Amino acid sequence: MRALPRKAACIGGGVIGAGWIARLVLNGVDVNVFDPDPQASRKVGEVMANAEKAYKRLAGDGGLPAPGKITYCNSLQDAVRDADLVQESVPERMDLKHKVLAEIDAHAPSETVIGSSTSGLLPSEMQSVMARPERLVVAHPYNPVYLLPLVEIVGGRQTAASAVARAEKTYASIGMKPVIIRKEIEAFVGDRLLEAVWREALWLIRDGICTVEELDDIMRYSFGLRWAQMGLFQVYRIAGGEAGMRHFMAQFGPALQWPWSKLTDVPEFNDELVDLIASQSDAQSDKWSIRELESIRDENLTAIMDALGAARGGEGWGAGALMNEYKAHLAVRAAKPEGSEDDAARPGPQADPA
Repeated sequence: MRALPRKAACIGGGVIGAGWIARLVLNGVDVNVFDPDPQASRKVGEVMANAEKAYKRLAGDGGLPAPGKITYCNSLQDAVRDADLVQESVPERMDLKHKVLAEIDAHAPSETVIGSSTSGLLPSEMQSVMARPERLVVAHPYNPVYLLPLVEIVGGRQTAASAVARAEKTYASIGMKPVIIRKEIEAFVGDRLLEAVWREALWLIRDGICTVEELDDIMRYSFGLRWAQMGLFQVYRIAGGEAGMRHFMAQFGPALQWPWSKLTDVPEFNDELVDLIASQSDAQSDKWSIRELESIRDENLTAIMDALGAARGGEGWGAGALMNEYKAHLAVRAAKPEGSEDDAARPGPQADPA
C-alpha cells in the first residue's frame, strides 16, 4: 500500500461526501469538512457509525489503525488551506461545480490534487475556471464509498499526467482500486453501463413484465453474484466453454440483431411511471429505515468480500484478493503506536511520488 495523505479536505457531506470522509478517517487520515448544511455533522455521524461497524467486521482480529480526526470548518478556505488531497462532492450542477472548484483552486496548496466525485460531468469543462487546472481529476467512487473499492480516475484536457499518477497512488493508499479511464467521456464507464441497465429496467416495470422486487431478485440471485467475483467478459469467456470467448461470440453474437432490449428507446419519464416504481419500492423495502438498509448492505458486502478473500486456499480472488492485502495493511498500521507513521515514506507537497 502507498503512503497516506497527511490531511484531506472533503467539500460536501452528503451521501458520497460522507462516504469519502468515513473511508479517509477510518484509514487514519485527518479530514477537514466544509458543508453549509446545518445537518451535515449529524448526517456524517450516522454514516460514520455504519462505516465503523462495517470496518470492524472487515478487519476481524487484525484490528484497525487509530482513526483520523474530523474537523468541521466554517469556510471552504479554512477546510482546504493545508490539505494534501481535496475531494469535492457537491451536487451535479456545472455552475455550482465551477464556483466551488474555483474557490478550492484559489486556496488549496499549489501541489494539492483536487478530485471531483462527479458521476458524469466532463473534467475539461469543470477545470475551465481554474487557474491551475492541471491538478484536477475526476475521482468517481461507488456507494458506499467506504466499502466499494473502485474509483474511476479521469483527466481533462489540461490535467497533468503527474496529477493522475499522484491520484492513483493516493486512492490506492486507502484501499481503493483506481482505474484510469483512457479517454474523457460523459458518465465515464461504470455509469454508462448502469444507465443501460436502468433504461431497460424502467421498460420492464412500466410494461408490467415484473415488479421492482422481482427484478432485484433476478439480479441478486444470478448474474449479480457472478459479477461480484468476475467481470462481464471473464464470465462470458467461461460461458464459451473450452472454446472460450471466440465460441461465445459466435454463438451469441446474432442475438444483437434480435429485439431483446429497448436500449435505443426510453419510456416517458412521467409521474405515472415514478408513482408505479416508488409504490412498488415502498412495498418492497419500507419495513426498514435507510440506515438499516445501509447496515444490511454493508454486512452483505463485507461477507461477500470475506468469502472472495477465502477463495483459492486463502489467496483470494478479485476484490477478495485486494481486500486481503488491504486487511493486512490495516493490521500492520493498527499495531503501530499512534503517531509513528514513517513521514519519510509519505508523499510530500514538493514533488510527485515516483
